[in-house]
Amino acid sequence: MIELKNIKKSFKNSHVLKNIDLHINKGELVVLIGPSGCGKTTTLKMLNKLIKPTSGQILVNGEDIGKKDTIELRRNMGYVIQQTGLFPHMTVGDNIGLIPYLKKWDEEEIRKRTFELLEMVGLEPEEYIDRYPSELSGGQQQRIGVARAFATDPEIILMDEPYSALDPITRNALQDELFNLQQKLKKTIVFVTHDMDEALKLGDRICIMKDGVILQYDTPEEILKNPSHGFVEEFIGKNRIWNQPEFIKAEDIVIENPVKTIGTRTILQAIEIMNERHVDSILVVDKNNELQGIATLKDIRKNREKKLTLNDIMEKDVIAAHKDDSIVDVLKIMNEKNVGYIPVVDDNNKLLGLITRSSLINVLSGQFLDEEEVGL
Repeated sequence: MIELKNIKKSFKNSHVLKNIDLHINKGELVVLIGPSGCGKTTTLKMLNKLIKPTSGQILVNGEDIGKKDTIELRRNMGYVIQQTGLFPHMTVGDNIGLIPYLKKWDEEEIRKRTFELLEMVGLEPEEYIDRYPSELSGGQQQRIGVARAFATDPEIILMDEPYSALDPITRNALQDELFNLQQKLKKTIVFVTHDMDEALKLGDRICIMKDGVILQYDTPEEILKNPSHGFVEEFIGKNRIWNQPEFIKAEDIVIENPVKTIGTRTILQAIEIMNERHVDSILVVDKNNELQGIATLKDIRKNREKKLTLNDIMEKDVIAAHKDDSIVDVLKIMNEKNVGYIPVVDDNNKLLGLITRSSLINVLSGQFLDEEEVGL
């Protein structure tokens, strides 16, 4: 969808961007983030030719934007900035309808689209369409800015720190609205911020920049789990993943090699295995390690006099977690089902391990102790 190839940008003797290569897929929300002066806003502004690269090539849908008409390019991209960029002498309706007007839409079509967009950003059309920007709060002005960016239904939306000047409550609300809009509309959005929490909340992928180069470009989960560079780890915060529990997956905290056996084992053999491992339950798998069931000492005691195998007595309707379930999901399942442990499986129902209440406590308390040591 968008591809930057070996982009460099220099202002006199200052090298702002150095060999930037970046690929953004259609329908992704990609966040550019880094400290001041890292080149993130320069990169964004190159996408609509507000800034031209010193060298390199930018492609949109395979076409070199350097060869495209600049005005037409900009009219087919939405653009939202921190200061909203609303024209103070124009009404809300006129601000939203400006690009459709320049593209020669008829008046009724523009009004209909304006109503749709106001509803989309949570503002009552009849109440707001004839107001002026000075009559709106900061959050309302940003909603109008977003509505205007979506006016002609462009494929690409550029957003340059749109929420940074807002109070935390308004900012959180607008982040949620943008996330919900993106889930529904699947635009290609390039979003610049200096706030890592905002990047994690919104981004499908995050591009971390410093001194004009890209240090890491990956999913939020991968950046949190495997920062590729010392600066990245420092920038995101060493323990930040614990502030984002939805990114901690079951496979990250699973106890590997739980007590397990095949279903053809006899009850007596199962008891021996459990006694040896000091457990009161045993997971049952087939020869391919696919989870088949679970048997407890309670199940065994009820059938101890019978010559049965685990296949005969095990509970087959096993409550299990998928490896990609978050720690929040796992805790929810354990609480709702009132179980003290839960096996973890992959896409093919193969057993990866076990999560217990005590193992969760150990993981969480270990993290707490790590934080205490960092604070010493």
